Amino acid sequence: MNTLRLFLVGLVLIANCANAQYPNRPLKMIIPFAPGGASDFVGRIFQPRLGDLLGQQIVIENRAGASGNLGLEAAARSAPDGYTIYLGNVGTVAINPGVFPKLPVNPVKDFVAITQVVDVPGVLVAHPSFQANTIKEMIAVAKAYPGRLNFASPGSGSQNRLEMELIRKAEGLDMVHIPYKGGAGPAATGLIAGETHMMFTTVSSVLGHIKGARLKALAVVSAKRLAQLPEVPTMVESGYPDSTSGSWQGIFVPAGTSKEIVDRLYAVMLQTMKSPDVAERLAKGGVEVVTSASPAAFAAYVAAETQRWGRVARESGATVD
Repeated sequence: MNTLRLFLVGLVLIANCANAQYPNRPLKMIIPFAPGGASDFVGRIFQPRLGDLLGQQIVIENRAGASGNLGLEAAARSAPDGYTIYLGNVGTVAINPGVFPKLPVNPVKDFVAITQVVDVPGVLVAHPSFQANTIKEMIAVAKAYPGRLNFASPGSGSQNRLEMELIRKAEGLDMVHIPYKGGAGPAATGLIAGETHMMFTTVSSVLGHIKGARLKALAVVSAKRLAQLPEVPTMVESGYPDSTSGSWQGIFVPAGTSKEIVDRLYAVMLQTMKSPDVAERLAKGGVEVVTSASPAAFAAYVAAETQRWGRVARESGATVD
């Protein structure tokens, strides 16, 4: 019995020692979209500061595909040792479970939520040649040409797809959905090339294209007008009072990760996001730093968002293309 107790005490000491030394090698951050989108933009801004504070390199792995589900599953199946962190967003974590009936991962159960890091306002953009300059004009064009207009999205289960589905349902519009693989970057590239007519996306993904007149903004998805696009009305001003929330992003680790590591990552992520240089660079891209009061508070928020967007997916009739 004494031998067993000594063995168990030894295991505890070894575990505590490992946690105290964490991290002692580079970490991997999985981003479930291709370079060029909002998630990649956000991750690469805070990556250097996070690495400095942890004293280790943060290696970004863009694991794009299947509306973010490939990266989601890869992160969830990783060892729960704190060396794989996941930059999830509202689409992969809260929306995909309601759109993909056979999703192999349950984000609420298969991850430990660390903290929200940002909120990214959305924007409805169109190709410069598109004849409408406002949402009302867009709706009029869509009604005049049923089945002729299309809209891009970063994937079948994306928030951006559901945002357009809500308008389609409310206005009775017949439009064609064109999903792109890899996230907002490829979808925006296709829109600029004239492959599609319009899309909802995050401001950070297309702000430079709007400023460069390669795309035009019809409305922003935000509670108020954005300093970066002061001339663009909000969705609320355009007649859609419920369209005020942007696309949040947050940090997760695989379920089973120790509380010590979770607490360590939470504390360091708060320091990272409160760094003036990080906040300033994000703000220039139209991204607001938003952190959670605790890992438990973020977990509760994610659970509520999963219920909310699951309801929207059902009511809009959105399905996997």
